[in-house]
Amino acid sequence: MGLERAAFDNFANEYRSLHAANIKISGESPEFFAEYKIRDVAALTASAAEKVSRILDFGSGIGASVPYFREYFREARLTCVDVSEMSLKIAELRFPGEATLQLFDGRTLPFLDRSFDLVFAACVFHHIDHTQHVSLLRELRRVLRLGGRLVIFEHNPLNPLTVHAVNTCPFDENAKLITARVMRARFKAAGFPNARVTYRIFFPHFLKKLRSLDAYLTCLPLGAQYFITAKK
Repeated sequence: MGLERAAFDNFANEYRSLHAANIKISGESPEFFAEYKIRDVAALTASAAEKVSRILDFGSGIGASVPYFREYFREARLTCVDVSEMSLKIAELRFPGEATLQLFDGRTLPFLDRSFDLVFAACVFHHIDHTQHVSLLRELRRVLRLGGRLVIFEHNPLNPLTVHAVNTCPFDENAKLITARVMRARFKAAGFPNARVTYRIFFPHFLKKLRSLDAYLTCLPLGAQYFITAKK
């Protein structure tokens, strides 16, 4: 993960502005995409009556998800890990004291077994060498408590607007998108046999009145993003 570490250190200061320019076609801001993910996870854990007091944000970058974890999981302790030291420094400046920030060596998480109730990653795995996916998923499983939940969001390579956005984004230059089918198989190989796929974001901002239909489209593999979730 050395290449990704250097790349994200270089882009850390410009990450938010580059991201905003890149997704302009959607009519939404980076904050919209950060918040909906945490809102989805909160709804998911609430519907299953799961107690979430310890959260790991894997590949947290400059802390885009931090304010939404604080909003939707107010009592939980949040830990953020990333391979980019510069990104973590920026996250601390943006949200001082809101999370524990930890540098990650790209292989072994610096936590004991069963340390977290919820492990979350937002569009991280397409930046990681695909040959490392299963081993990293196993590492995430290791730090998850029994009965804990893993949720990973990714871009959907079957959506043409998503593909265009990734192909024209400076910090996605070395990204390799993953289909939900392949990612689900990697979950299974890592010890999560019952992983479930949900597709998200079917309508751009100018059609946002139609987003009430999203709940009926979650099995349709055309959403801009998807998430896979499984319990240990």
